[in-house]
Amino acid sequence: MFGLFAPKGPFSAKISPSGDNVEVKAGENLLQAALSKGLAFPHNCRVGSCGECRCKLVKGKIKPLSDFSYVLDGKELDAGMILACQTSLRSDVEIEVKLDTPPVALSQPKTIEGVITSIRQLTHDIQEVSIKLNETFPNYLAGQYAELSIPGIIEKPRSYSFATSPDAKSQDSIKFFIRHVPGGEFTSWLHGQNRESHPVKVTGPYGSFWLRESNAPMLCIAGGSGMAPIKALLEQVSSQGFNRQVVYLFGARTQADLYCIDDMQKIVQMGNGNFNFIPVLSREPEGSDWSGLRGQITDFILPNAFDIPNTHAYLCGPPGMIDSSIETLVNGGVQNTNIFYDKFLDSSHLPKK
Repeated sequence: MFGLFAPKGPFSAKISPSGDNVEVKAGENLLQAALSKGLAFPHNCRVGSCGECRCKLVKGKIKPLSDFSYVLDGKELDAGMILACQTSLRSDVEIEVKLDTPPVALSQPKTIEGVITSIRQLTHDIQEVSIKLNETFPNYLAGQYAELSIPGIIEKPRSYSFATSPDAKSQDSIKFFIRHVPGGEFTSWLHGQNRESHPVKVTGPYGSFWLRESNAPMLCIAGGSGMAPIKALLEQVSSQGFNRQVVYLFGARTQADLYCIDDMQKIVQMGNGNFNFIPVLSREPEGSDWSGLRGQITDFILPNAFDIPNTHAYLCGPPGMIDSSIETLVNGGVQNTNIFYDKFLDSSHLPKK
């Protein structure tokens, strides 16, 4: 504890085993500083909830910005693990973390102003939001996300995944699938009335959810607006020629909650037998004309249906679905290192500061 005389920085963070050094300025957290340098530091939510940015404090003093025990268990805390996005420095430090290996050099996040050009209703609670930017957006990877804020109205940014792969966008136009969260300030504003032509700020790209180079079978699992990053990944796989078997399980409540069906059918056609899209409905009324699968997605993650032990899994959607799917996959023999996920969190999932 430094009391009233706590030093302000900047401080240096040495990252091992990569050997990188990061300058962490006053007011920055450790993750912000690493991303600003263009390092592929593992992360997703950036608000202390997902745990992806966990790393080990080897030496030095820090100040936690929230209670690490919300995400890290006792053994991790005893081992010196911290959350980079919730860590400010009080001295030079050394941390231990395995940096990701992206297929291309990551772009540094940038804030760009733009305008909402169109809004298309996809389901009763999900909209496709198209944004025209005032300048070219940094190159992003399929699966990554950006932060949106509304100047003068909603200044606290919200995170949403890109709904198209970089190859499918123009240089200054981007799209998102945004679900209305009951009571959510941003989504209630967005879904409240037609917001076309309204100014918006976009900051990014962020996230370490992207396609890993491999020919291993690929199992995609998503629900709700988790369609966005998975669709982007599938567009990338499609552009590369489908050199692997890919299955996509999409969970929805009823037929009315299904969307992007035409997009999926186009990818099926381009897959030449290597891609299968399988929607699963959990609340479809009995006696309806639905002839597809019913139940929970985990009911259909079966070893006799997929080459589970050799599979690479990509998961996006609500935390409950992600957690149960990961448990089923691990029990089926999938290695943790071959499971990549992005939990879609709203304010009810965030840790207490």
